[in-house]
Amino acid sequence: MLQAAMSAKRLLSSIDLPAYAFIPGTSLPHPIRDPRGHSYGRKRVSPPALTNDNWSTHKNYLVGLDLFNYGYYWEAHEEWERLWKSSGPDSLTGRFLKGLVKLSAAGVKVREGSIHGVRRHAASAGEVFADVAAEADLDHYCGLEFTVLQFAADRSAQLNYKGSFEVGQPVRVFPFVLQPEMEAID
Repeated sequence: MLQAAMSAKRLLSSIDLPAYAFIPGTSLPHPIRDPRGHSYGRKRVSPPALTNDNWSTHKNYLVGLDLFNYGYYWEAHEEWERLWKSSGPDSLTGRFLKGLVKLSAAGVKVREGSIHGVRRHAASAGEVFADVAAEADLDHYCGLEFTVLQFAADRSAQLNYKGSFEVGQPVRVFPFVLQPEMEAID
């Protein structure tokens, strides 16, 4: 379900959000490689595969949604990319996750001020969602509606974004959140 940005509901409120939103090319410490990074030294185990049956209890998927919805686009990208690898990049779920990875990459590009990158990643996400929807022959996948995902990606590619953001502050740059059709869980 697509909701107004102000109505984002945390899916896993027991998990702390990072201390800052990483933006490549800024003075912020790299979250994983720099000892000052917000995720430095954190054990990075390969997550279990995501499926259309286990998504509502899949911690990594839900954390990725929380990160995305609260403006941590680089972190959401990383979470979903790890999940994409463990779910099989060429599987239906892997391709679905690839769309989410691309949509979060578009958010990173907004923060970097690369409008070309925003348009390229968002348009690519929309194409991926359309392809997966056609193959899956389903309206929803992992709690999210395909037509809404396609609309969100296409709309993201067309928007004008303000030029500067405070470095490190998480900011929702899109006028939507990705809220699966379920009750919040913890």
